[in-house]
Amino acid sequence: MKHLLLVVGLGLTLTSLNTFATPSYKVTTKGMVCSFCAQGIEKKMKALSETKDVYVDLKKRLVVVEVKEGLTLSQDVINKIIKDAGYGVQSIEVSEHPIEHIKSGMDK
Repeated sequence: MKHLLLVVGLGLTLTSLNTFATPSYKVTTKGMVCSFCAQGIEKKMKALSETKDVYVDLKKRLVVVEVKEGLTLSQDVINKIIKDAGYGVQSIEVSEHPIEHIKSGMDK
């Protein structure tokens, strides 16, 4: 019985931790090919009050925006920033993984 309560308690704790996870938005772009492009998008995304961190991977044409705890970011805003910079958006995926996990490939 003690083991069952321990397992249930641990499960509830892990579930509640997941509830407070901050989303990251993984954006696959079109046309972003140079480091100057990446720096411009990174700077614009970091200027948003909702943004915790930004990661850009040129080889994968990926922009990842991690949002501050308790906040969300409209995909329309992300789309507009990238399009205003002169690039296209192929897809936007919401991930519950922090940028560090996405960088290392642990989000799969």
